[in-house]
Order: sequence, then structure tokens, then C-alpha cells
Amino acid sequence: MSTRYARSALKSVIERTLAAVLLLVGLAPVMAACAIAVALRDGWPVIYVSTRVGRSGRRFGLLKFRTMRLETGRAITAGGDPRITPLGSVLRRWKLDELPQLWNVIRGDMSLIGPRPESPEFVDETSAVWAEILEVPPGITGAASVAYFNEEETLRGASDPIALYRNRILPEKLAIERRYLNSCSPGGDARLLIHTLRRIFGSGGRQVE
Repeated sequence: MSTRYARSALKSVIERTLAAVLLLVGLAPVMAACAIAVALRDGWPVIYVSTRVGRSGRRFGLLKFRTMRLETGRAITAGGDPRITPLGSVLRRWKLDELPQLWNVIRGDMSLIGPRPESPEFVDETSAVWAEILEVPPGITGAASVAYFNEEETLRGASDPIALYRNRILPEKLAIERRYLNSCSPGGDARLLIHTLRRIFGSGGRQVE
């Protein structure tokens, strides 16, 4: 199995069902607590909607708990970004800000496992590499997400974080995602999900190398 599995209807049904179960049975109280904490500490809106490029180049609104102050700035977030609130720092450290994306999975915008969706400014839809990546739904986590678990720390202190991301990190992530698409399988996806959880909980919520 490879790219055909990554874009299969069976994978979509399994992941949407699992996302619904996680949302309704296991994670609803956690998400409610996060939403209340953001509302009380940082005000409204609680949910941040970021435009991303999904399968076949379709734009969609990626959902996150808001972790930053309401001000404009660059699309890339580096470690120590002053826009991040104290509560937002905790949510980001434990990846709790990503939980609303379970709704993106249920809605069909995303998968649990797949290439991480990018902002339109970083996507070249005329590129053969991007054409391959955009054959499949993007994921909440995936091979490149695990490899760059500490991406914000990698960007910390860079004189031009966007240039560093565009010229070095993003090409490396795309290469990782292409390898994933050439070898993905249900077992491989399960391992990536487990590895993601280990990186989060095994680090005690800290960014790890």
C-alpha cells in the first residue's frame, strides 16, 4: 500500500469514525476545559481559523484553540514569539491547541495522519512535488510532524524565520512526506500516531530534540 491507501475511502471512514469517538467520548471534557480557560484568560475568540491548502488544492479553515494575541504578524511562529500568550504557550507545548482539528477530520477536510497542511503562501501548486503531496488529505500529525516536533525551537532566534522555513525546513518536510506517501499503510499510520503521543507525553510537555 502507498499513496493509494493514503487517499482511500476506507482510510477516511476509519479516521472520521475514530475522530468522532475521540471527540465525543474521550476528549470533549479536555476541549471544554481548554475553551473555558482561553475565554477566561485571553478572551474571545476562543477558536483561531487559519486558511490552509488541502487535498487537490482546496482551501479550508484549519481550527485551533487561540494561543496568540489578536495582532498581525508573520505566518511562521518561532519559539519565544511575543504574540504567544502564557496560556497559549502551555496549550502549544502539550499540542492541546490542535484538538479542534478533530472536527476538521470529521468534516472531511483532514485526516488523522497525513502531510501537514500549509498556508497558501508556502504552496506552489505548479510544482510536481506539491502535486504529489496534494493528492491526499492533510493530517493532524504525520511523518514530518514527528520529525519536526520541535519546529518552533528550530526557528527560535533566526534572523529571518520565514526564509529559514521556506528554504530549508519546508523542502526537508516535503521530502519526508513523499517518503511517507510511497510506503504508507495502516500499520505505519498507527506507529506514527503512537510516536506522536510518545513525543508529547514522553517529553513531559516540553519541546524535545
